[in-house]
Amino acid sequence: MNAIINPFDAGGYSLAEMTQAINILPNLYTRLGQMGLFRFEGVTQRSVIIEQAEGVLNLLPTVPLGGPATVANRDARSMRSFTVPWIPHDDSITPQDVQGVRGFGVADAADPLATVMERKLTRMRSKHAQTREFMEVNALRGIIRDGSGSTLYDYFSEFGLSRQQVDFALGTATTNVQSKIRDVLRKVETELKGETMTGVLALVSPEFFDKLIAHAKVETAYQFFSSAGAQPLREDVRRRFPFAGIVFEEYNATVTLSTGATETLIPAGEGIAFPLGTMDTFVTYGAPANLIETVNTLGVPMYARQLARNDGSAIDVKTEASILPVNKRPRLAVRLFSGN
Repeated sequence: MNAIINPFDAGGYSLAEMTQAINILPNLYTRLGQMGLFRFEGVTQRSVIIEQAEGVLNLLPTVPLGGPATVANRDARSMRSFTVPWIPHDDSITPQDVQGVRGFGVADAADPLATVMERKLTRMRSKHAQTREFMEVNALRGIIRDGSGSTLYDYFSEFGLSRQQVDFALGTATTNVQSKIRDVLRKVETELKGETMTGVLALVSPEFFDKLIAHAKVETAYQFFSSAGAQPLREDVRRRFPFAGIVFEEYNATVTLSTGATETLIPAGEGIAFPLGTMDTFVTYGAPANLIETVNTLGVPMYARQLARNDGSAIDVKTEASILPVNKRPRLAVRLFSGN
């Protein structure tokens, strides 16, 4: 297959240029993407080795064949190899996409190929961004799931760790909610293990948020809470409600899986509390593309290329991402729920 002439540049469009183009397009800013919680780090291999020591997961570096090996910690309990998931997504531009179609917002001009290509890339990038958000939210919970909803890895099972959780018992009017929050904070502080944090955020489902602000021990604090002039009795402050040391935020995001089923990112009636401002706890590793020219190079968030079909019937637009989100301290993310 021959590379199509770049509609943006008459000199041609290489894999590197196409990849750069899709990576600088405006991102679909999902909540974790807005926070920049998961730092992206490229790796040169399509699998990574993760070692668990004292509840902390560490990535081991690759070395040249025959080179000196890394030395395991004496207290290391286990070590596993994980394949970085490969997420390809293709589209195509056909003559029907361009022929006789006017430019967007222009009544007397045909839609140029460059505009069609940019629209395709933007939609494809949005799908990759949504998939990454889905995987990173699940990674917060210590689980890696793909776009079909299938569980790829469960770090708790792989490394013999136990999940931390707190039952807020919001159905009981006499529950000391502040005591429950202090329990969450202490659990997070204990599991930092040398890490730093600036605060704790809890992303909660609408059901959990409604029960929380309606609780007798919380209702008055919510009623008189004000942030930058916001008044809960007149305005929507679901995005930020600090109470007793934790900022609660309703996260009512729903994604459509590749199977066609829909799924909320935070399960109904639950929440997840985790630290902010950490230095090396939440990382998304990216492997190189499944292409000869990217072998042994550092991975980037996503790759794109365009190829002309031999019969001239279409231009295939191919994108792919190989990402593995890792919460290096899985017990730092505390599951919140209300048993009643």
